[in-house]
Amino acid sequence: MSTESMAIQPRRETLASGFRPSRWPALPWKDPHAVAPEDLAEFIASVTQAYAKDPENADLLTCLGIAHAMNFDVYRSWDALEEACRIAPQNFFARYKYSELLFRLKVVERAEEETAAALDLAGNNWELSMARRQLSEIRKLRRLGLTRPNWTKSLRRPALSFLLLLLGFSCVYLLWK
Repeated sequence: MSTESMAIQPRRETLASGFRPSRWPALPWKDPHAVAPEDLAEFIASVTQAYAKDPENADLLTCLGIAHAMNFDVYRSWDALEEACRIAPQNFFARYKYSELLFRLKVVERAEEETAAALDLAGNNWELSMARRQLSEIRKLRRLGLTRPNWTKSLRRPALSFLLLLLGFSCVYLLWK
């Protein structure tokens, strides 16, 4: 195995006793249909047990976040990856996978910030190319205008205006009759 794939796998001493390590890396599943739901559930249970034994291991949380994302459980994935970034702010894969989740959820501003942070943490050319590719996709999405709107303004003024308009029409209707 190369040094990149060794960095993303959990340490053997922290794995649960029933976990059988495979020859495939624990992290980069791309197609959710390529993994059987039973295998995914077993993997999630095993990594959860391993994390219970070592709660300061950001790599385990990153693997858990990815597994939850593969299981279409966005909130657990978000929580696990956010916690991994909190535990180890200098962990490239935690930052990268968190930014990838944000990007897939179209939270583009946060995804761009996290990807830029991951780009700064990249330790080799492979990590650098992954982060650069994702950052270019985020910027392309932003240029095309396919982002979620930011709800930074209060809706109080439009709501009050609508209510006053409705009240005005009601009064005019009652006076008309």
